[in-house]
Amino acid sequence: MPSTSFPPLSFATCDLCDAYKNDSTGDFRVLPPVFRDFGAESRFAGTVVTVKCFEDNTLVKAAVDSPGEGRVLVVDGGASLRRALVGGNLGAAAARNGWAGVVVNGCVRDVVELALCQTGIRALAPMPLPTEKRNEGQRDVAVQIQGVWVRPGDWLYADEDGMVVSATALHA
Repeated sequence: MPSTSFPPLSFATCDLCDAYKNDSTGDFRVLPPVFRDFGAESRFAGTVVTVKCFEDNTLVKAAVDSPGEGRVLVVDGGASLRRALVGGNLGAAAARNGWAGVVVNGCVRDVVELALCQTGIRALAPMPLPTEKRNEGQRDVAVQIQGVWVRPGDWLYADEDGMVVSATALHA
């Protein structure tokens, strides 16, 4: 489900970088190229909702089980490579509930199932081990993803060339 404010397929992150590369306000940020593409949609965009958790995906599940409305869920998993925060069931829930994408600063599992999910899914790596459920974490807080600040309400744009984040909707 595309965002109602900005159609996801009408942008290219390279064009956005060309247009905003001299931004000195900090409103335009580029995420490092460490994320792999796991979902069926390689291009997605939307306003950001954040979850901060470490090896516990309780809040991630709650988020993807709620209406996505074309938004992008950014999960700060502390870059842990020890547990998967999103698997096939959560990927399917994200697609079913209209999330444009899920970006995980951590791992995912059920890679074959995720590839069938009609949503964007980016993460650092696959890891078959699931999380433990401790009901810990925070939602709708500023998170630092690979050294880049991402805040609730920011816009995230992802395509085959990478991901960029902006405090406002962008047009190249």
